[in-house]
Amino acid sequence: MKHTIKHIFLLMAAAVMLASCKTGRSVYVSTSFHEPADSGLRFIYSKDGYHWNDLNHIFLKPEAGKAKIMRDPSITRGKDGIFRLVWTTGWKGDQGIGYASSPDLIHWSAQQHIDVMSYEPTTVNAWAPEIFYDDEQDRFIIVWASCIPGRFPKGQEDADNNHRLYYTITKDFKTFSPTKLFLDPGFSVIDAEIVKRGKGDYVLVMKDNTRPNRNILVAFANNPIGPYHDYTSRFTEKFSEGPSAIKVGNNWLIYYDSYDLKRYGAISTPDFKTFTNISDSVSVPKGHKHGTLFKITPKELNQLLKATPK
Repeated sequence: MKHTIKHIFLLMAAAVMLASCKTGRSVYVSTSFHEPADSGLRFIYSKDGYHWNDLNHIFLKPEAGKAKIMRDPSITRGKDGIFRLVWTTGWKGDQGIGYASSPDLIHWSAQQHIDVMSYEPTTVNAWAPEIFYDDEQDRFIIVWASCIPGRFPKGQEDADNNHRLYYTITKDFKTFSPTKLFLDPGFSVIDAEIVKRGKGDYVLVMKDNTRPNRNILVAFANNPIGPYHDYTSRFTEKFSEGPSAIKVGNNWLIYYDSYDLKRYGAISTPDFKTFTNISDSVSVPKGHKHGTLFKITPKELNQLLKATPK
């Protein structure tokens, strides 16, 4: 009997250790850039999802596009384990986006400038591309904001600042589906990120870019390309942008750039229906500008740390 009890306790201890190992198997990372956005790709990381550290190193210097800048870097990883990165390459007069890939976030492919909007010659820009891996159909969906002057009714925005969302789909980054309208919510919208909660359950986190608002809301769909519906109220302060969401424990954390307050903000939500501002409970390195949140293994973080000059 004593041996049986001892065996049970050993099994219980092993289970606790296994659970601890499982909870420690992911590290949170966010792509990042610093103004004026000409230096390149940065990363910040966190082991708890709330307190962040800056690697303080440029991992990819922008070469795509005429302006040679990198804003709004967005990253995802497909079933092949390769990281795929897209970014904004120009403020105005640029109808394409940047693209590069990496097996380890350290060594990067040659950069491409993907022409996504030249089929509409009056297009002003291609802002904040967000890349989403659709694991149910093994494809990559890229969503960005563009303004085609006069195409949609405008509010108080200038004609060249009235944005809607567009998208293209690719499986191999060699051929791309024709660009299509992704979302017209009836107002100027930018900075949209697709979040998958479960099979057939998607959330779109976005910025209402109208002059009275300029803050964050979400909508819902049963397909990553929509249609999206049931728009929530705006739940951040005005002058908020660049939202990115990730699940930490039982809650989703939505980080965003509160550019008027000159700080990084965070919202906690268990269900994307109730929202709690936890900006005072997080710490984000100074100078960090919005990117995409994702997870890597501790081993991959160690590789990044080793690749970072002391």
